[in-house]
Parts: sequence; C-alpha cells; structure tokens
Amino acid sequence: MYNSEVRGRLITGDKSLGQISQEIIAPIHAKTPPWWYGAILIGLIMFGIGAYSIYITLTKGLGTWGLNSSVAWGWDIINFVWWIGIGHAGTAFSIFLLILRQKWRTAINRAAEAMTVIAVFCASLFPLLHMGRPWLFFYIFPYPNTRGPLWVNFNSPLFWDFVAISAYLLISASFWYFGMLPDFATIRDTAKSKIKKTVYGIAAFGWTGSSREWLRFEGLSFVLGGIAAVLVVSVHSIVSTDFAVSVEPGWHTTIFPPYFVVGAIFSGFAMVLTLVVTMRGLYNMNDFITDSHIDAVCRVLVFISLIMGTAYMTEIFMAWYSGSEYEMYMFFRNRIFGDYAFQFWAMFISNALVPQLFWFKSMRRRIWVVFIISIIINIGMWYERYNIIVTSLSRDYLPSSWTSYSPTLIEIGFFVGTLGMFITGVLLFFRYIPMIAISELKSVAKFDKPRKEQLKHTDHE
Repeated sequence: MYNSEVRGRLITGDKSLGQISQEIIAPIHAKTPPWWYGAILIGLIMFGIGAYSIYITLTKGLGTWGLNSSVAWGWDIINFVWWIGIGHAGTAFSIFLLILRQKWRTAINRAAEAMTVIAVFCASLFPLLHMGRPWLFFYIFPYPNTRGPLWVNFNSPLFWDFVAISAYLLISASFWYFGMLPDFATIRDTAKSKIKKTVYGIAAFGWTGSSREWLRFEGLSFVLGGIAAVLVVSVHSIVSTDFAVSVEPGWHTTIFPPYFVVGAIFSGFAMVLTLVVTMRGLYNMNDFITDSHIDAVCRVLVFISLIMGTAYMTEIFMAWYSGSEYEMYMFFRNRIFGDYAFQFWAMFISNALVPQLFWFKSMRRRIWVVFIISIIINIGMWYERYNIIVTSLSRDYLPSSWTSYSPTLIEIGFFVGTLGMFITGVLLFFRYIPMIAISELKSVAKFDKPRKEQLKHTDHE
C-alpha cells in the first residue's frame, strides 16, 4: 500500500470526492483560454508543413528524400522508431504500474494513454510513406486475393511491423477509450449545454454506474490490459528484430530486443514527464499532479538510465571482445571517435549521464529542471536511433559503397508535420477530455490520507 506519510500525499488540499470531479472537469466546461488558440495554431501550421511534404513525396517520389543506395533508411525510420518508443509509455503506466500496485499512476495514466495513441498514429505515417506506393499498402495484409496465389512474405520484417503496430494501436486506443466511459458520463451529467450532453452521452455509451457495469468495466480493463502488456514487449522487440536479423556491423546483436524495449519505455516516460509538467502548469493541477508524482517518475527514469548506460557499455565491450574488425571499426572509429562522434556523445551524455541528476532530491523538486531534463532525454533517444540506423548503413563492409547521408527539407518537413500532429492531438485532449482519470483518482483518495485518519475513517465505517 502507498504510504503517504513516507512518500508524500498524492492529492493535496483535503478535497472531497465531489471536489475532485468538479476540478478535473472544470477545464472542459470553462471558456477556452487564449494561449490554447495560439498553441493549436502553431501545431496546425506545423501539421500543414508536414502535409505539404507528404504531397511532394507522393507526387514526385522518394527521390525528394536524401536516401541513397547505401543509406536506404534515413529520417523516416529514425522517426518511426522514435515515435513508437514514445508510444510505449501509456501501456507501461497503465499495466505495469497497475500490476505493481503503484497508486501514483492514477493521476498520470490518462495523459500517458492519450500520448500513446497519438504517437503511434504519427509513427505509422513513416513506414507507410517509405513504401513508395502507399496506396498499395494492403499488399501486406495476409489474405488470398484475385491476383493468384499471392501471399505476403511472412519472413519480412515489414509484415511483422504491420501486424505489431496495428494490433498495438487497436488495443491502446480501446484501452484508453473504454477507460474514459465513467468520466464521459460525469461530464454528461454536469454539462449545461444540450450539445455537450448529447455528445458526451453518446461517447459514454449510456453509462449509469451500476454495479453490473462496474464489474464488466473492471473485467474488460484486465483483459485489454493483459493483451497490452504482451504487446508492450513484443512491438519494440519486433522493431528491433528489423535490425538484428541483418549482418550489418553494429546491428547483428542479440541485445537489441531488450535494449529497444527498455529504450522505448525510457523515452516514453520522459515524454510523459514533459506532458504532465506542462499540464500541471497550464491548468493548475498541482493538487492532483503533486511533487510526489513527479518524484516517482524521476526515480523510474534514473533507474532506466542506468540500464541504458549499461547497454551502451555492453555494446562497446562486445565489439572489442568479439575481435571483429568490422564491429570495432563501427563503434570506435565511426561512432565514438569518427564522423558520427557528435551523435554518439549526444546520445550517451543525454541518456546515461544527464538523468543521474535525479539522484538528488533538490533536482527532482525543481520543476523547470525536471522539464529540461525530460526534453534532453527525448533528444538523446532520437540521436540513439540516428546512431543505430545511419552509422551502420553509411559504413558497411565495402568501402566502395561508403557514403554520407543528410536529410532534405522534405524529410525535415515531414517530421515537423508529425510534431504538429502530436501537439494538436495533445491540445485537443487537454480541451475536451478529462486529463486525469476521475474514477481512478477517487479510488486512492481514501488511502492517501495520513495513517491516523485512515484508521479513524475505518473505525467509523
């Protein structure tokens, strides 16, 4: 059980259950703040840049990207893996912390789940465009067709990615949406506008809060959670296998599946931290997203950072211990001290060293420091994907095929567009959906009181 006397209160202000509901749904009923319009305008402009880049790519082809015969994967796959990693945080918060009975997850899991759905949508655009003819994407569906006995290649990593990502998106979206049914009903019952009552009433699927509905709701949550827990591990393991099944220097290693899974959770938790700090500041949610919540996420990040640093050192050690001149060249003369030294050290410092500041309580209690470090971690994780993909492809076994890679404005614009899509989706989430799971937060309100108050309340019952 969460000990509030040791780890701090999860809900401050001594709020009643009614106050919790009112304050969480207050931003939905309140007038839209001016900053929201400015922020969503920026997001839509960025999304427009991405839409234009997609249009150019579709009309003129992949020649508008900086890819070549050696570096066939560039910013598209880098950003695909980066977004997929960010999308791992929602299910990790909702499932793993639920299994570990971590009560502090209740104020953060809704935002993490929303972030997951939006990030997976952003990620899916990159392999779709990279196919060259995205209108033929259904060719990778495993079905017999009228063109003859033509089936997909079940050995292809592209097919693995499609199955894993589509399943992950479906389960994540379902888990997120069904978890909001009680909250939609709360908004329906408190809304004064007929339009809001109708819209949120439809979204609530006629939820009444009966005992039978709560039993089915909890049963469905456990079923979807169990499926999602498997997908958290399998999705990024499959993405890592896209690389590990090859014989490229720097890729042919068995450490990739656990390395990618841990890295995905690391970047996802960092983005969750960025999101909840922003949410806490803009909507004055200090009573619900307390210093104890921020402190808990920081502790998780410093632990995972140690794992990431160990993984980096293991890769370097194995390259030296293997005695393979190709592996040694890749790590020592290409990444650490070579042409891509900046990218390597940006990755190493951002992911393995900077998060160690969270060992100090004074750093974990300074919100602006926490926010900056969360941004640095996500930048470092982007450089990690750059190191893995570009460095290995640009320097393979044949020096005659060595080449350099740099993204074009179209590739950069495409990435900017997905950032705009993410920003827009998050802002819409802030505006129209309860940012915190009301029903789950109420479940910890009783146990969040000091021990004496809990015993007094229990005796009274």
